[in-house]
Amino acid sequence: MITTYNLKACGDILVIVLAPNADKQQVTTNGQVTRIQDRDTKKTTGFNIVGLGKQLNITLQNGRIFLNKDQITIVNNVIREAGFNDVLVAEASKLVIGRVKSITAHPDSDHLSVTSTAVSDEKVLQIVSGSPNMREGIKVVVAQPGTMMPSGALIWDGALRGVPSSGMIVSGRELQLDGAPDKPGALILPESFGEIGEPFNFDKAKSLYKDGLVDTEY
Repeated sequence: MITTYNLKACGDILVIVLAPNADKQQVTTNGQVTRIQDRDTKKTTGFNIVGLGKQLNITLQNGRIFLNKDQITIVNNVIREAGFNDVLVAEASKLVIGRVKSITAHPDSDHLSVTSTAVSDEKVLQIVSGSPNMREGIKVVVAQPGTMMPSGALIWDGALRGVPSSGMIVSGRELQLDGAPDKPGALILPESFGEIGEPFNFDKAKSLYKDGLVDTEY
């Protein structure tokens, strides 16, 4: 679930994205709640909810926000009162620390590799990567499906040249970190940075390039 809010640019509208936009959409508005669905599957792909900024105490926030359990309860009550049956659940950031467990060659590309990358003790994702510094065993930053990047780009399940890919192994440039090289290449984290599965800490990462803790020569 991706939630965004920007009072100045968009007005008092909480935008909730649950899945990629369907080719054929069905939009239903009841009161202050607009639900967006896949017209064919009836799967809900998102909500736009008007007038909740003050109640959620988010009027000073701008961009991606993470709602806590109390805020989610308020949102679910409003959705239910509007006549919809969907129930939302609070989620932590899906931009997490991962570990590349193995790499195989892409069957239809000489510059892409297919990785098995752990994002928790129990969860390993297949991620196709074009990073020239990719190798087994490195600690990386993984944008799992359902991540909003600092640029505003949304990451979902997809495929690269016919090979399924669940998310993306990201670079310092894509994270918009100060000092990151302006070229492709995974951000390889120091072993001491954090545990596998932890949300990526932008504050902790501010000095990675300044202090020379990551390799930029590849």
